[in-house]
Amino acid sequence: MNRLRTRKIESGGIAIGGDAPPLVIAGPDSLEGDEVVLEISRALRSIGERLRVGVVFKGSYDKANRSSHRSYRGPGLERGLAMLRRVREETGLRVTSDVHSVEEALRAAETLDIVQVPAFLSRQNDLLRAAGESGKIVNIKKGPFLAPWHARQRVEAAAGPRTPGVIVTERGTTFGHGDLVNDFRGVVQIRSEGIPVVYDASHSVQRPGGLGDRSGGNREWIPFLARAAAGAGCDGLFFEVHPRPDDALCDGPSSLSLAALEPLLEQIVAIDRIARGL
Repeated sequence: MNRLRTRKIESGGIAIGGDAPPLVIAGPDSLEGDEVVLEISRALRSIGERLRVGVVFKGSYDKANRSSHRSYRGPGLERGLAMLRRVREETGLRVTSDVHSVEEALRAAETLDIVQVPAFLSRQNDLLRAAGESGKIVNIKKGPFLAPWHARQRVEAAAGPRTPGVIVTERGTTFGHGDLVNDFRGVVQIRSEGIPVVYDASHSVQRPGGLGDRSGGNREWIPFLARAAAGAGCDGLFFEVHPRPDDALCDGPSSLSLAALEPLLEQIVAIDRIARGL
């Protein structure tokens, strides 16, 4: 499928789909301290400028879905949104984060440039509708229990009259217990409907609950899967990155080292140009 078949979505300085270069959504799994957040966001801005690709900073202010109730969840709504506003003010990057309820979607949309619906809430129609009413781009993370051909129904639920557009993030399909697999036919299938697709190279290598009280993962597989997704024609890539993944407060095993991101993106940009025949 030609990449130009997807609809181009543009809003607030963000462009994805159509003839836009691949959009990069990257940042820590959960927002930590200001120092780490700004270290990551400043590096991402520089990478985007050098490679001439759009970059959106991501970071969760509250990870409600955890392997254990004792796991780190983030700084919370108010503090987290303040951190994201600081990222935008100091770096110029657009920002995104998960929302978990109708009320939260409307509140968070005052700060966010992309409203992200978590994978395990992708069937919650009231939440999708609220995200669509925010006036921001909606990113639906496809649940590992959803088939690619069900993505359009999720998009339609969020595609209200105020929505600039809806994108879908592919992040693997549940296979057995505690493992995720990727079928890249799904990227092609969703895109054939004109829906821009982002590939989540981090959650795709996650092993939910794999370490007992927290998730495991195989970050060494991230580059292989990301390059394959670029070859399949995805419109954007999603990475959880951290300067010191082993010290990350959440999902370190499936986070890419910040230093490894730019060399990988250079390869992805080259593959994307080949996939589009440029």
